[in-house]
Amino acid sequence: MTDEPPPELVVARLRPHARRLVRPAVFVVLVAAAGGFGFGVFRAELAWVNVLVAVLTVVLVVLGGVVPLLRWMSQRYVVTTRRLVVSHGLGTRTRRELLHSRGYDVTVRRRGTQGLFRSGDVLVFPGDDPALVLADVPHADLVVAVLHDLVEAHEARRRHREPDWDDIVRGTPHRDR
Repeated sequence: MTDEPPPELVVARLRPHARRLVRPAVFVVLVAAAGGFGFGVFRAELAWVNVLVAVLTVVLVVLGGVVPLLRWMSQRYVVTTRRLVVSHGLGTRTRRELLHSRGYDVTVRRRGTQGLFRSGDVLVFPGDDPALVLADVPHADLVVAVLHDLVEAHEARRRHREPDWDDIVRGTPHRDR
């Protein structure tokens, strides 16, 4: 009978806190209101100004509202029972995976108003590799606790499977625990 590992399950799918979208949403509302007010004010002789106001409104809405929304949607953090997957990017997708079985240190950094919203930057230190930052994660303390539990579970499973070094040195046969 083989000792197969349990199947990989998704524990959490995360994005940066939605608070990042408040400023772009307010900007879009203000630009749309100003553009609606400014469009049609000029007479037929100055119709080109109406077109300019409409084009400027559309450009500002795209740059100030759609681009931040797409940037927010392009960042994703997935925690599974075996690994942590961080992916970001629109045109060029960057993906980085960290196995829980390799072990890593996890901490939370809070700046500004992140403490009020119980969010924070989760810093993952995977040994010699550069630190991985999960930026502005909602419920950051819960995410850190889950990552700690997953790393500990993999460590306990590995200790359960591997023979004790003292038993190997003494020549005692490995026994299942």
